[in-house]
Amino acid sequence: MNSVQTRSAERALSGGTWLIVCGAMLYSILTVTPLMADHTAPKWAWTAPILPLVVDAAVVIVVKLDDVLARLGGHGGTWPILLRWMTGLMTWALNVGDSALRKDLVGVAVHSVAPLLLIVTAETSLAYRRALAAAQAALQAERLAERDRAEQKAQARAEQVRQDAREEREHAAAIERERRDHEARLAREQGEREERQRREEREERERREAAEREGRERLEREREQREQVRLAGERQARERAEAVQRERVEKAEREQRERRERAARERDELLERGPAQGKLEEEEARQIVTAAYAAALPVRQAAELCGWSVGWVSTRYAELRDPGTGGAELAIASR
Repeated sequence: MNSVQTRSAERALSGGTWLIVCGAMLYSILTVTPLMADHTAPKWAWTAPILPLVVDAAVVIVVKLDDVLARLGGHGGTWPILLRWMTGLMTWALNVGDSALRKDLVGVAVHSVAPLLLIVTAETSLAYRRALAAAQAALQAERLAERDRAEQKAQARAEQVRQDAREEREHAAAIERERRDHEARLAREQGEREERQRREEREERERREAAEREGRERLEREREQREQVRLAGERQARERAEAVQRERVEKAEREQRERRERAARERDELLERGPAQGKLEEEEARQIVTAAYAAALPVRQAAELCGWSVGWVSTRYAELRDPGTGGAELAIASR
């Protein structure tokens, strides 16, 4: 049985079930409404169809949910069973109530057909749906198993192909490896011969270079010896010249120091003479002013020492501060 046949059977079952449910609901409404109207207050007689509609709605809910649960392979438990039988029994009681009250057994039997058919149809359709769901599950499982077997066969074939390709690659790789090993061995032997030849050439070249190096080193040593002799002579001459230069510098420094000491003594002598009794000669006055400037004496004190005016001494100080005005020649002359 294939899936098309299974779906066709499900559609037939569903259509027949809903046809029976709708017919039973219509018949129930037509049968129960007069009973409810007789047992309802006259002003509320228009509510007589409500109760059969409510009971039949419960029947519709049970049938629909059973259909869905059966398709999903589930089970609602005890409450759906209780609701299904309770609605069926209520529908049966409402349908036969009027005939039972009138003690009409034929009426009871006739009005029992639709409710009983509805109850049995609901139970039977549920069993059919569960059986169809189980059959679909088994069919699906069988298809999955067939697909798994096909996939396993395909994987086995692919694995065999891969195994063959791998063995072929390994065989080709082994042949290629042997060829490379042979070529590498030949290249290694050739390289060893070339290396031996290069080593011999290198050793011969090193011997020649060693002999040339020894000759160069000998010439270099001789040149260094000559250079050392020359440098020693130059160093001795330079040392003698430096000694002479040091002597000259020391003599010049000594003479300059003696001149400074003599000038200092002369300056001190000029400054120790005390204030002049009168206006000294200009040359002598200039010497005293120069000594006072060197000793950083005030202008007034220098004027007292030479006997000249403060203005004249200030002019001489300005000349000494600014050698460009002739103060430098004066200072040199005074020494």
